[in-house]
Amino acid sequence: MSPDHNSRPPVPPFTQETAVQKVRMAEDAWNERDPERVSLAYTVGSVWRNRSEFLSGREAIVAFLRRKWEKELGYRLIKELWAFHGSRIAVRFAYEWHDDSGNWFRSYGNENWEFDGNGLMCRRIASINDLPIKELERKYHWALGRRPDEYPSLSDLGF
Repeated sequence: MSPDHNSRPPVPPFTQETAVQKVRMAEDAWNERDPERVSLAYTVGSVWRNRSEFLSGREAIVAFLRRKWEKELGYRLIKELWAFHGSRIAVRFAYEWHDDSGNWFRSYGNENWEFDGNGLMCRRIASINDLPIKELERKYHWALGRRPDEYPSLSDLGF
């Protein structure tokens, strides 16, 4: 079986429960900041638009994520389900990070995801805006890695 045919449950068509589960799984993986691990949730030929950058394939995804997390230090992310239908999920998110000069940012965005029948993401379209913030304005204070289950959601934080 080729890597593109691995199953990544839950698989479409999504229910409210499975869509929420898929979103949390993605958040958890991105918060671990392991490009190779994250890339395995995508088809071998997955197509992305991230801001103004267009990518295709797992190798490009890994290279992109390495660059991203070398620049976006202290990265902490919260994702929230916005809508779902069939094999598609819409997500809103916000993440906080700082650059190598100690300048903090909160990045807000929306993603549209499309999955194949095995639950691998074949398309990701992300629109993202960065807002400079002061360190005192940060809202994400958990230890790097997975967001604790009891930590507030985007809605709870007023985002």
